[in-house]
Amino acid sequence: MTRLKSELWVRAYMWRLEGEGVPTVIVRRGNTEAGAIYILINRLDRTVRLFGPAPAGLAEAAGERSFVALFEGRFVPEIDANERLMREAEFDPDLWVVEAEDRAGRHFLEDWLADDAGF
Repeated sequence: MTRLKSELWVRAYMWRLEGEGVPTVIVRRGNTEAGAIYILINRLDRTVRLFGPAPAGLAEAAGERSFVALFEGRFVPEIDANERLMREAEFDPDLWVVEAEDRAGRHFLEDWLADDAGF
């Protein structure tokens, strides 16, 4: 199974959220082909929830993109998530960061959460 290119996955995800009335923005544009993708869910109260790529062993199927909630799935201060993303970018300069603003904290990642993500 061929993995969907990062840029196409990001565009489709943004289209899905915007269809639900959730504004999104690309905070950091990564490698169009295979950049890792991080998702920030901003509740507009200075807290965010951060999702990142699932470790290879947690992927549901070979070649399929999946995510895990970072910070044990908790909403954390924006600064904590931003510091984590800066560290990740030092390690992987090709990563993507997409931010969605939703006061209810909805992420719409149910279809892409790794089985062991706790959701």
